[in-house]
Amino acid sequence: MARVQSPRSETLRRAAGSLGILDWIRIGVLAVGVVFVATGLLPPATARASVERIAPLLLFLFSVIILAELTKEAGVFDAIAQRMARAGRGNYAALFLLCVAFASLTTIFLNLDTTAVLLTPVMLALAARARIATLPLAMTTVWLANTASLLLPVSNLTNLLAADRVALQTRAFAARMWAPQLAVLAVTMVLLWWFYWRRRMRGEDAYEPPAPAPIGDRVLFSAAGAACLLFIGAILGGVHTGIQLGIAATVAAAVAVAAFALRDRSALRPSLIPWQLMVFVTGLFLVVPALERFGLDDVMRGLVGEDGGLAGAFRAAFAGAGLSNVLNNLPAYVAGESAVPPANKDQLLSLLTGTNVGPVITPWGSLATLLWFEWCRRWDVRVPIRKFVLAGTVLAVTGCAASVGALWLTR
Repeated sequence: MARVQSPRSETLRRAAGSLGILDWIRIGVLAVGVVFVATGLLPPATARASVERIAPLLLFLFSVIILAELTKEAGVFDAIAQRMARAGRGNYAALFLLCVAFASLTTIFLNLDTTAVLLTPVMLALAARARIATLPLAMTTVWLANTASLLLPVSNLTNLLAADRVALQTRAFAARMWAPQLAVLAVTMVLLWWFYWRRRMRGEDAYEPPAPAPIGDRVLFSAAGAACLLFIGAILGGVHTGIQLGIAATVAAAVAVAAFALRDRSALRPSLIPWQLMVFVTGLFLVVPALERFGLDDVMRGLVGEDGGLAGAFRAAFAGAGLSNVLNNLPAYVAGESAVPPANKDQLLSLLTGTNVGPVITPWGSLATLLWFEWCRRWDVRVPIRKFVLAGTVLAVTGCAASVGALWLTR
């Protein structure tokens, strides 16, 4: 007689079956971290301190992803992309500049993971509508998700950690990082055009602007847009600490959630919750401190050194970039942070540029790149790995050099 599964076990089986390989990797990282704590390889006090440090950042990450997801659901990103393509009037150079601006601003104000998770499918859909080659648009999102993430603490989780370490509030952080950000954006634009956007690479002289599409629900569109502006206004108004950013993002997300609760409850589904990011980040902050106790800290100290001068800055940046492409930029930054002497603030910011700008060589260099590859797979976008690695290496080397040089010249 066949065994009848209970509804609960059937639900669990389906949930497990819906998980992709990246999901299992994230769960595995958290499981390893829990094992480290349970076996005493990571002392409970150290684990508690690590989790307490990232708790406000997890609140921010949780809320800003929900805000961005509902903003996309309301059609805001699609509307911007369509208007952008129409504004280019078939001119690839104009479209290139508009795409760079769109991806950069999304990364700067709404976090690099928003660009990777939400802007990538918007750009790919735009490419299909306008009959544009997909790879130039796709590469614009993944490169700028990483290289445009230097300016504000909210742009990258590593920035929030660094801003706390060097005691720089939002405006002070931006005042210190604007020059490195501009420098690496200039490098990124030149290399994007050369490797992906020039005539020989894109295949066409001009494109046909897509027909305008109507906005589905103007109330939701306006509410989501207002919520984003509320969050951006809070950032520009001086919100800077992890908990303040978390609260600001939560309030903005609540505005969007309330609008959808009134107009379209079907959008408020469990998949809105970015549990994958929460699990992965929490796991990393348990695994990395344990690895530091068993040799990683010594390795990073050897790579980074203690030189507070220009040579030490370049050394920290390239060590961070290299380790990011071997492991991932988040553990690379966390490990490097403990290796940089507290007094060497410029060296720490150089390490930050390396871990933000550098992870564009390997598919696992940053979480944003991993998420981007997943979207490319879903849309059947062929990414030539050899070219991806070669072009990414050129960008990582020149981008890190330019950003560290700009950081040093504007001390």
